[in-house]
Amino acid sequence: MSHSQNKSAALMQGVIIFVYLTVLTILEYYVAVLFDAVPLLIIVAIAKAALVLYYFMHIYKLNETDHDENPDSYAFKTITNRLGLWLFLLSDSFVFAGLLVMRSNLLGLTRPELNQALGLGVTAVLLISSFFMNRGELQMAHGDVKGFMRNTAITFILGLGFLLGVVLLEWQIAAHEGLTADFGNPVTGPVGGVFYMMTGMHAFHVFTGLIFLAVVWNNARKGLYTAEKHWGVEAAAVYWHFVDLVWIFFYPALYLIGTAVAAH
Repeated sequence: MSHSQNKSAALMQGVIIFVYLTVLTILEYYVAVLFDAVPLLIIVAIAKAALVLYYFMHIYKLNETDHDENPDSYAFKTITNRLGLWLFLLSDSFVFAGLLVMRSNLLGLTRPELNQALGLGVTAVLLISSFFMNRGELQMAHGDVKGFMRNTAITFILGLGFLLGVVLLEWQIAAHEGLTADFGNPVTGPVGGVFYMMTGMHAFHVFTGLIFLAVVWNNARKGLYTAEKHWGVEAAAVYWHFVDLVWIFFYPALYLIGTAVAAH
């Protein structure tokens, strides 16, 4: 499936990719419940990440060039800004990769005993938020400012729901069940430490992403973006999808892979 420049086709393509991601998420959940097949879970996560990278984050745009090579042109500045953003995300990904390595070294084939329904629920909310962010970006690219603002507002609400679901609900439930970051306890201490470190770092990025969304929404309200000039929108969308991309790997690492270790 190639990326489309036609508005209606591009929006439909976003729906199709969202359906693929939904099916894969359901698949990985049942693979974990019924088979506990770690290699298959990793393959599914990689497949989901590839779809997000190409169709939602538009990584192919890194190949775009400005034919007149005028350093003062908006197109040239967009290309250099885009490269800078992706280099930042690449460096940031090492932080999350380090957290995954920490999880693997400390927990191996064990994991925290967490609320599976809540974990799947917040994952679905974040996935849906990416769908609306993709629609918002596409609508701005075709000059539909109101459509962008509407979909970005939905994305913000869903992102806030994810953040509160993790910080206010999941953390509280986990703490109530005795999951703490007490490394004095050789059994549950590392499990709690890994859980709070991974979800806390990700939650911080969700929080900064929400700020980013609020800024570009307000800029759109002021009429600062057009179909030809909306780099801020693209940057916010790519960053938001990056947050989703990270959770694609964090979700199975925390909720699906390995044997659950009870906090008590």
